[in-house]
Amino acid sequence: MTRLQKAYAQGHISHAEMDERLHQVLTASVRSELVSALASLPAENAGTTSTIAAAGGRIRRRGAWRVPRTLKVGSAFGRVHLDLSRAVFEHPVVDIELRLGTGRARITVPRDATVDLDDLHTGWKDTLYKPRQGSRPGGVRIRISGTMGFGRLRIRHARR
Repeated sequence: MTRLQKAYAQGHISHAEMDERLHQVLTASVRSELVSALASLPAENAGTTSTIAAAGGRIRRRGAWRVPRTLKVGSAFGRVHLDLSRAVFEHPVVDIELRLGTGRARITVPRDATVDLDDLHTGWKDTLYKPRQGSRPGGVRIRISGTMGFGRLRIRHARR
């Protein structure tokens, strides 16, 4: 709804088209209906900070998604899976701040990414991460910070 309102305010769609698309968004029952309602709108700009949070359940991001400069992820009991292998990076350095309780987390980073874990504090289990040998310069730098309670963080580089 926010994207439609911004597009209307910027003059990209007419009032009637906004009403029609808002109706489509509010009555959508599957993701494809949302996609068609947002088609032809200007692309969203990756903001500087975004937050993803859940008390329980699963947090999952994968595919081609825009990664903000700072991504805050919080989960008390659930699992977190961030797949950055096909993500769009608009910043050379990305900060991911984790606030995880008992759930486990898995982060897949691009092949040429460098990962910095110096500011991550783990409570119960150590982080599983094996840096790539001979990685080429020029990839995104991902700095992971925050706290992990009783869960485990597993980081791996994408295979392709």
